[in-house]
Amino acid sequence: MKKLMVLTFGIFLSLSTTAQVTGKMFPVMEAETVEDKKINLPQDTKGKYTLLGLAYSKKSEDDLNSWFQPVFEKYIQKTKGLMSGFGYDVNVYFIPMFTGINAAATGTAKRKALKNIDPQLLPYVLFYKGELKTYKESLEFDKKDVPYFFVLDPAGKIVHATLGKYSEDKMDEIENVIE
Repeated sequence: MKKLMVLTFGIFLSLSTTAQVTGKMFPVMEAETVEDKKINLPQDTKGKYTLLGLAYSKKSEDDLNSWFQPVFEKYIQKTKGLMSGFGYDVNVYFIPMFTGINAAATGTAKRKALKNIDPQLLPYVLFYKGELKTYKESLEFDKKDVPYFFVLDPAGKIVHATLGKYSEDKMDEIENVIE
């Protein structure tokens, strides 16, 4: 019984934390591709749904990476054959955030990404360098060691939020919002 209560409380805490940001506009963020092309969020994504994955600690990196393949297969990879008309037209970006003293490591992280990330996925990885306070407050980043995921509607408003390692249930929730 105790385990069930702890599990239920953990799920409630996770849902209440992410549910509080739903309905807010995503805060303005300037990020860059590995080629230093600037992308302004949410401005440059307006007009279609957008899935953003943000992480601001080294410990959250593995959980962020757990999303790469499933998100690529569902939203990025162009299907061929009979299913070619059933793809999604969704913006997708994974954004490691470099703040404080770690901001100096952005260039190194970009070079590492060029070597280690599949070239098909690379255009969907952005790098943010700057302060964290604005995002921590408006997006309620209260757990440093997990990635946060946000679905923005075509106007840039947050319509769904979740956090942590990839799971099929989380992907199903995202898909339901986007459909």
